[in-house]
Amino acid sequence: MRRAFAFLLILAVLLQPGAPQARAAQSEFRAFWVDAFGEGIFNEVEITKLVAATKAANLNALVVQVGRRGDCFCNRAMMPRTQAGIAPLPYDPLDSLIAKAHAEGIKVHAWIITTAIWNSVTPPLNANHVFNMHGPSKTGADNWISRRYDGANRAGADYLLDPGHPDAADYMVRMYTSVAANYDIDGLNFDRVRLPDQNLATFPGVSAWGYNPVAVARFQQLTGRVDNPRPDDAQWLAWRRDQITNIVRKVYVETYAIKPQLAISADTITYGYGPATQGGWEMTRTYREVLQDWRGWMQEGILDLNIPMNYKREHFTTEPNNQRRMYLEWNEFARDHQYARQVAIGSAIYLNFVANSVIQVRKALTPNANGNSAVGWVGYSYRTPDCYTNSSAECQPPRSGDLSRAELTRALTEPSEYDTVLPPVFSTPATVPTMPWKTAPTRGHLAGTAKTNTGIPLDQILVEVRDPETDALVMSRSTDGLGYAAFVDLAPGRYKVFIPDDARVTGKRVELVDVSAGAVARFAITPFAKGNEGRRPPKGTTPGFDPMEEQDLSNGER
Repeated sequence: MRRAFAFLLILAVLLQPGAPQARAAQSEFRAFWVDAFGEGIFNEVEITKLVAATKAANLNALVVQVGRRGDCFCNRAMMPRTQAGIAPLPYDPLDSLIAKAHAEGIKVHAWIITTAIWNSVTPPLNANHVFNMHGPSKTGADNWISRRYDGANRAGADYLLDPGHPDAADYMVRMYTSVAANYDIDGLNFDRVRLPDQNLATFPGVSAWGYNPVAVARFQQLTGRVDNPRPDDAQWLAWRRDQITNIVRKVYVETYAIKPQLAISADTITYGYGPATQGGWEMTRTYREVLQDWRGWMQEGILDLNIPMNYKREHFTTEPNNQRRMYLEWNEFARDHQYARQVAIGSAIYLNFVANSVIQVRKALTPNANGNSAVGWVGYSYRTPDCYTNSSAECQPPRSGDLSRAELTRALTEPSEYDTVLPPVFSTPATVPTMPWKTAPTRGHLAGTAKTNTGIPLDQILVEVRDPETDALVMSRSTDGLGYAAFVDLAPGRYKVFIPDDARVTGKRVELVDVSAGAVARFAITPFAKGNEGRRPPKGTTPGFDPMEEQDLSNGER
């Protein structure tokens, strides 16, 4: 019956005047998200099945969750090997996936949860897990856990690292750089690089998280304030947002130094209606409730690929919950705010009927009224390929992932009752689009530290990048809690890196640095701390920038 239907459908369409012809293979990013909470990469059999299903659907990439809760579905990373029920050593899920996917021409993007590290009061088994080393049982600066304004330290069930704590932020960066250094991946994917939901009704519309005492103390030091800022304090909102952006920037630049062509992507928030309806980007729930400035990241160039999680039900069309309209509005905004980078639209296949998922794929790949296009589409998720698998109320009775995935694959690649448009949306394979700014770079990056001559990081001190001939300001930025600052997409040439007058330092506050296309130039500014002008650094030490050292840990433990 299916073959007969397909034949009649093709014949009917081809007999129409101006019927579309089958399109040639093209360049599109097409991927499944593969979560780590069910079938996917737990053993070799699952990986073989995953790669075959990806190939059958004419997809060319996998965004695979290897960092789940402060752990890794891999053996060589800063995070310990997961205690989830994966095949025993020497099995390495990420190694195996890379080998099998690459053999089929499929790209692998390692997806890591950034902030959430555990979701139980029962601690992880590995003593070196970050929850055990720096979780809620620790005190003072050793406690890296984010707190809410009311003192809560769990968002739902989750414990999360606080981006405003310098050591926690550095750990989050190193989760990514360690995977980049030790695996032949094609990309790194941020998830939950933001503050959590579960905010306070008494402060609607703003984030109430980020109150780790170390973070609050740093904010007070910068601003000269002594109060505990309210969640809706504009200065405090901006400061917390900047701490998250600092993590994204540092990962971008430091992974560039390791593997220049590695694609850095993020799964970004699209709550509610689009920015135009909400009153502009700065009024969106994304910007204010979870403090994730992904539009700013794209504009600065610290993401290569934005994957908005535009999780909307195509069949919800009634106001005030018209999710079909929400999907269109966020697609429009994301395509118009790519700047010099790329966007691939993420859809919730787990919330939709197969036919509606195909509709959303076509909408994602259609240029908008301004002529701007996404480079592709990503579906969440491989494990739950439609609402029947997810057992949604409107999708009954439930069915297996295998059955639903087969139907989704047929709808994407063959003429079917799910889609009357020909050719099918993924009727032929496609290549992953290139990223010219990485494959043929014309710009370079600059990174380094400002530390005292005794090696103490200068936290939140202004660093300026200037033209050495005209002294014109090119860029400026405050350092993070470890004295680190980075600047992306600079034209090749010589620059003056300069710390303006600051009450904390004296002496050497300038360095000349040459930036080359396709490389990360380094600076190290080491002024004297005020009152310590005569002190020398400890014998045998070299103050200044210490390159991020990556460890090749055969057992995945730190």
